[in-house]
Order: sequence, then C-alpha cells, then structure tokens
Amino acid sequence: MFNKFLRENKISAAILLVIRLYLGYSWFTAGFHKLTGGFDAAGFLKGVTANPVKGPDGAVVYGWYVEFLKGVALPNVDLFNFIVPWGETLIGLGLLLGCLTTAAMFFGLVMNFSFFLAGTVSHNPTDIFLGFIILAAGYNAGRFGLDYWVVPFLRKIGKKNAADKPKVTV
Repeated sequence: MFNKFLRENKISAAILLVIRLYLGYSWFTAGFHKLTGGFDAAGFLKGVTANPVKGPDGAVVYGWYVEFLKGVALPNVDLFNFIVPWGETLIGLGLLLGCLTTAAMFFGLVMNFSFFLAGTVSHNPTDIFLGFIILAAGYNAGRFGLDYWVVPFLRKIGKKNAADKPKVTV
C-alpha cells in the first residue's frame, strides 16, 4: 500500500520533489566544489587503507573493501580523481533536474555506500535512507522534472528497437 502511494500518487511526487532537490543540491555542490577547488583522493585513500574500519574486537570489518582500495583505487587514483567529482556533480544535476532520476540515485547510493564502507559516516546514513525512498518511488520521483518527458521518450525508443529486431523461433 505504501509502495503504491510512493510510486503513483501526485502528493507523493511533490514530497519526493523536495527530497530530490535536497539530495541533488548536496550532491551537486559537493561535486562542483571538488571540480573547481581541486580534488585529490590519494590522501583520503591512504588514510582509509592505513586506518580501516574496525569492529569492537579490533578486527578489520570490511577487509575486502580495504583490499579493493589498495589494489584498484590507489593505483588508479587519477581515474578516481576524475570519477568522484564528475560523478557527484552529474548525480546532483540529474536529481536537481529530475532527469534519469532513478539512475542518478542508484549511482548516488553506490557512492554513498563506498564512502560509508571507507568509514566516513557524516550525512551518509541520512542520504542512504532518503536515496532508497527516491529509488523505491521510481518514475514518480522524477514526475515533476525532466523525467516527465524523458522516460516516455526512452520507452518509445525501446519499443521501436524491440519491434525492429527479427523474431527468432526455435
């Protein structure tokens, strides 16, 4: 019942608009500041790998993630220096404009969980909670945005492409 309200109701779409604009502004400004103010993830990544999240018993909680950061992120820090600020900026833009909202929120959640696994709590739990509401709402989260026009257009293209494919019988 709540899911139906979240996904189909216009009042819900208005509430989602407020949540979407809040998250979009947060993502956009974080990314924009990194783009214009210079950003280097190397120090953060070195700090996270040197002092990973530990449980009450002193054992590393997310050892697999620390290994990912050591083996993939640190050796490719230049790639991450590009992906993080542009990713944050584009996620924010997608949410602010309501364009490809569910895709933007999915990638926003991926980034939130990445920061969370690295031990950065900050506002990530709140952003994750609100992000899942946006994601669960699907199209309705972008109803008062560009998705109103973009999603039907993409569906039309998808149907056209599916109709153009030859039928295969076995």
